[in-house]
Amino acid sequence: MISPTVGDIVADLDALYPPATAEDWDVVGLTCGDRASQVRRVMFAVDPLPAVVDEALAWGADLLVTHHPLLLRPTHSVATDNWKGSLLHRLIRDGCALYTAHTNADVALDGVNDALAEALGLTDTKPLRVWPAEPADNLVTFVPPDHADAVIAALTRVGAGTIGNYAGCAWKVSGTGTFTPGEGANPVIGEVGRTEVTAEARVEMLVPRSLRSAALDAIRVAHPYEEVAIDIIELAAAASGTGLGRVGSLADPAPLAAFAQRVADALPSTPAGVRFHGDPETVVERVAVCGGSGASLLADAARVGVDVFVTADLRHHPASEALVAGGPALVDPGHWASEWPWLPVAAARLMQALARRDPSATTVETYISTVVTDPVTGHVRSRLEEDR
Repeated sequence: MISPTVGDIVADLDALYPPATAEDWDVVGLTCGDRASQVRRVMFAVDPLPAVVDEALAWGADLLVTHHPLLLRPTHSVATDNWKGSLLHRLIRDGCALYTAHTNADVALDGVNDALAEALGLTDTKPLRVWPAEPADNLVTFVPPDHADAVIAALTRVGAGTIGNYAGCAWKVSGTGTFTPGEGANPVIGEVGRTEVTAEARVEMLVPRSLRSAALDAIRVAHPYEEVAIDIIELAAAASGTGLGRVGSLADPAPLAAFAQRVADALPSTPAGVRFHGDPETVVERVAVCGGSGASLLADAARVGVDVFVTADLRHHPASEALVAGGPALVDPGHWASEWPWLPVAAARLMQALARRDPSATTVETYISTVVTDPVTGHVRSRLEEDR
């Protein structure tokens, strides 16, 4: 029984969390590893830190999948005299590849934010800030009816005609075409200097704009005509079904203090605990979430009128000003804890993808890191507070 390769699993992860949806400042994908190497064990973690690599290598992982990138900022050296270089050398030496899904996992369906929303019991969720759909064209060509299916098949092979979970979507209608071949022409139908009237099929397919060149090449190869008539209709920008953050509802509303306790109970425990900002008695029903640092979405949370916004790394001034401006209450469970729920979801989705690729690939094992990589390692209460 042959195990999938690093390349196979990277392809599946890229399909689940398309790299093109990552922020342009982000660094995602395969950091190190041989795409031809076989994979039997995959470990998932939030942070690519030394303690996590210790855990991965001790378990015998062939691939470590992390949410945070190791090399987010440009670097000119991976020598072992810095910890990141040393860590990379250890991974390579022990045959463990490293893959990152960061902001592309944040915006993805069943990604970081959907996992957080589900962990907190939110229903009827939708994106907090909707991500625009990939720009697309409507591609139209005119072809002899008996060649229409070949043109549709050629376009489908390069990625045209995909709508949601459906592939090969096309519109085909019959009509009549006219043309007059000129001097030097070598027509498939008709003669030079004589107007030809012939049956043609009009074929239309949706094409991501990034695939426009490949689609045009595919038409020209599959089309029988010497000169091919093609219309490119650039479609208006549309909203996608995903985006940053999530908004949903609680089945059973609760006061802010009680809701914060729910958050603490639903997420992994950290020494920093869960902080909340706002009136403890505020009733919470509508909730916005953003795993990790979500301060950039404070205005979005206020705009949609939620009762509370759950996110991490809230700084004093932005949080204070958002509350004074009438924004929602805030709950900060910590960066690591808010992103951790994605790990088992990602592992399960990878296994489903591998099973679709090859049932024998279900022999791959997955493991969720147990190392708490929250940088806060403790807190103390004021003795004055204890005396009270």
